Amino acid sequence: MTTHRAARTDFTTGEGLRTLLTRIHNAGQEAWRTDRDVAALMDYTATKYAPLARKHGLDAWEAASAAFDVMRTPSVLRANDPWGVITRAVQITCIAEARANGMLCSTHQARRPHYSVFHDAERLSDRENPLTDYHPAFHHHDPDDRHTEHVSDVDGESVLAVSAVEDTISLFTALGWPASTVKASVEYICERLARAGNRATAFEALRRDKHARALLDLPAPSWHGLLRTMLGNPEPVYVGTSLGRGVLLRLLIGEPVPVLLRDDELVLTITASIPVRGGGRG
Repeated sequence: MTTHRAARTDFTTGEGLRTLLTRIHNAGQEAWRTDRDVAALMDYTATKYAPLARKHGLDAWEAASAAFDVMRTPSVLRANDPWGVITRAVQITCIAEARANGMLCSTHQARRPHYSVFHDAERLSDRENPLTDYHPAFHHHDPDDRHTEHVSDVDGESVLAVSAVEDTISLFTALGWPASTVKASVEYICERLARAGNRATAFEALRRDKHARALLDLPAPSWHGLLRTMLGNPEPVYVGTSLGRGVLLRLLIGEPVPVLLRDDELVLTITASIPVRGGGRG
């Protein structure tokens, strides 16, 4: 990429950039559209940060856009090294963008330490060893439920967890949900549940996960209905009830699909939240 526009100010140096940005700042926001040096500045910026953008799998103009946002702040005018401040800000933004793409979340979330510690999203089927074989989130013991079958070996627990996931998909499909949508949604929810370690934390994180909803092409009522049905209603008043346990837990503690199909309230909730094609984009 080369600069084709002639510039009146040598903005390639720190002081030259400060001079140009001060002029634009004093002229007002409209100067970003009218000043002829702006186009040359952005061409130069895209070229300057293209290697950094490629390193993180981004386009050069994404890095230039991040630089543009920083240039408009007063802190750059006061900095000892304006280009140094911009370079560091662009680097942080590129890292956050790459992490956000991998974790399927917003760039704003990826910047936060309690989100950035997580690894990139992956499907359950992408692992050589199924996640249900070893993650404790899929292993349930309920000492207060007389109908729980206590499985004594790890293989038995794995089979039970896998069966619960498959039965959940079958239940929703049987009641009218598109098979491909259900499979992708249930896999995503189970993976987030495994990472969170408990249903309450997973429910709250998934409820706010607009990126996942858009990715799965689900409207908000269908997404929230799916979460409440699978993971259970988190309200304290429903603790210990069928609504509070959710389909996954009910299957894990031994309730078969035919019994769930006789639960009129559950069936009504599932059928009422069947997604309309293309609804997730609304």
